[in-house]
Amino acid sequence: MHPNNDKTWHDWRWQIRHAIRSLDRDFCVLFGLDFQRIDAVQRRYPVFLTPYAAAQLTPCSPEDPINRQMLPHPDELREEPGIGPDPFSETGGAACCFGLKQRFPDRVLVMASAACAMRCRHCTRKGLLAQAEVIRTPEQLRTAIEWVSAHPRVREILISGGDPLLLSDAKLLAIVRAFAALPQIDAVRIGTRVLSTLPMRITPRLATALGKFKKVWINTQFNHVRELTPEACAACARLVEAGIPVSNQSVLLKGVNDTVEALFDLCAGLQRNRVRPYYVFLCDPVSGIAPYRVPLRAAKALERELVIRLGGLAMPRFVADIPGAPRKTPI
Repeated sequence: MHPNNDKTWHDWRWQIRHAIRSLDRDFCVLFGLDFQRIDAVQRRYPVFLTPYAAAQLTPCSPEDPINRQMLPHPDELREEPGIGPDPFSETGGAACCFGLKQRFPDRVLVMASAACAMRCRHCTRKGLLAQAEVIRTPEQLRTAIEWVSAHPRVREILISGGDPLLLSDAKLLAIVRAFAALPQIDAVRIGTRVLSTLPMRITPRLATALGKFKKVWINTQFNHVRELTPEACAACARLVEAGIPVSNQSVLLKGVNDTVEALFDLCAGLQRNRVRPYYVFLCDPVSGIAPYRVPLRAAKALERELVIRLGGLAMPRFVADIPGAPRKTPI
């Protein structure tokens, strides 16, 4: 399944074209899943796995920490009181203009893509990407640039989606260039998970091009140390060596990283690869992620234990993203 000597394996476009988009009966049998229950979940919350991501799965181990992040769980359909699909009101119309979202005075989120290299089972935009207002045309980008220019308090741009690194080099660099050229902008952050799900997307050419802007920061997501494969570590190195700061935002997930040992191994592995362990998030209050939530009390206990084990450079902040709050809220 992992033809290292095959150039197509290392072609990110080939990976996307050959992604798994639905789990059939044979797949479910191989991975110890109940097809009927899983099929009901994937009809509502689709599956998307690149061959690279699928190669990390362990057969007949539905509770494996990698499998839990990638494969549907029957309890995703369980209703939770007070939990809805859009807690941050992202589908109620752009707060600024088309494709822009602003929750904090000095930062603006730019929706640049509705596609991902993997449909994470714990995604905060689970079920929303099909309706997302995404900047796709030069005219839409120009309108967004004009809005930011008219609001000089904005000093940071977060390019998100979906995953903006699923855009072509030309489209991604055009968006970054447009915002980085504004004198008021200090940082252009790119939120991406391709480092852990499609690391071959970080080509030397792309890393070098992004590094030349001198304003680009990468925020990525590794949730378990096993995601730090040789390919993923090489992708991190390409960005760091191009002069791009890389930070990691983990999500605290039941059965994935909800032990102090798992978090220690992850944070130490990130530091070893010059990736800053930045945040550990509690799951957002979004429908469809009930089986992955870690209770607040348990999260606080993990934070207390981890800070004893880790030095400051490797210790992330444990936070929750609360609708209506003026900042990320320390737990």
